[in-house]
Amino acid sequence: MDFNVKKLASDAGVFFTRAVQFTEEKLGQAEKTELDVHLENLLARADCTKNWTEKIFRQTEVLLQPNPIDHTGARIEEFFYEKLDRKVPSRATNGELLGQYMLDAAKDFGPSTPYGSTLIKVGESQRKLGGTEREFIQSSAISFLTPLRNFLEGDWRTISKERRLLENRRLDLDICKARLKKAKVAEAKASCEGDATPDFQETRPRNYVLSASASAAEMELRVAQTEFDRQAEVTRLLLEGISSTHVHHLRCLHEFVEAQAAYYAQCHLHMLELQKELSSSDEDVLPNAFAVNPSSLAAFSSPSPSTSASPAPPTPATLETDTLKGEEGRPPASGSRKAKVLYDYDAADTSELSLLADELITVYTVPGMDPDWLIGERGNQKGKVPVTYLELLS
Repeated sequence: MDFNVKKLASDAGVFFTRAVQFTEEKLGQAEKTELDVHLENLLARADCTKNWTEKIFRQTEVLLQPNPIDHTGARIEEFFYEKLDRKVPSRATNGELLGQYMLDAAKDFGPSTPYGSTLIKVGESQRKLGGTEREFIQSSAISFLTPLRNFLEGDWRTISKERRLLENRRLDLDICKARLKKAKVAEAKASCEGDATPDFQETRPRNYVLSASASAAEMELRVAQTEFDRQAEVTRLLLEGISSTHVHHLRCLHEFVEAQAAYYAQCHLHMLELQKELSSSDEDVLPNAFAVNPSSLAAFSSPSPSTSASPAPPTPATLETDTLKGEEGRPPASGSRKAKVLYDYDAADTSELSLLADELITVYTVPGMDPDWLIGERGNQKGKVPVTYLELLS
């Protein structure tokens, strides 16, 4: 118990002395030993690496888990499973949940109905997208997030510990320098006073005591300098390891980019398959509406350069026109019909007629005319109009 009390008192004394030295340095009342330029540059580089690594790590976590509430909950769950030494269960992604909801809805609506069958197709695709997203999150967490976390929680903690120890060694060194300086000043002052009025009755001359005190201060200074130099070398070696950390993180960054590229490519492939499947089944699901209103295909093609910048269906040249060639896709050769304009259309030349959405025009065909085009009339204006922009009325 006595030993512990003495050690506690000693540690408190050292802490107090360092605090006084640190305060005096801040106030400019004490000298401070400066680190060499190379070590200062290494420290600045290490701080920069830590700060940006932490920001990249946090934002990557947000990218992989956008919802902050879900992200916090997931981290808490991972923490408890880690403490229990158990494997974290695989969580369903938002895409997988959406796909499951669509499949469950299709069961209630009826899998054989047009809406139910389409929900099944889209739901399966959403589940595939969600599974691809889960694989991307897992691979990114292993190849990119884990190395960054290991640096922040491992290497950086070691560096921070050695830096604090180096700062303590520097404070001890400056304290010893200040003590030696005071001892030499006192010795010189006593020497001057002794020469003026020597006292031969002293059993231990004051000069002898002060000289011994200066010698002890010099010994303490040499020990403190040795410990400081040793700690500075240890810290320098750790800081120089930041270069290898950068190389390792660079390799991890390449792996993250490769995983992200594969993820988006796989998602694009799934969407193309769904797009093709829905496009091929549109005629069976919506036979009448598809014939007179082919805008259901508009989302799967690029817009025409001749159209306005607002979202519009593709030009006839870029669409599959098999279903538009049926008799229900245009009026008979004899007579005319009313048609409702679905989208704005800007005429490419004087032979065409510009259209405004929701207006009613009269349309008819002429012998030998391209089946993808009709002749439209609005008042005294007349010109060619594309069939895909019209909903023919009976």
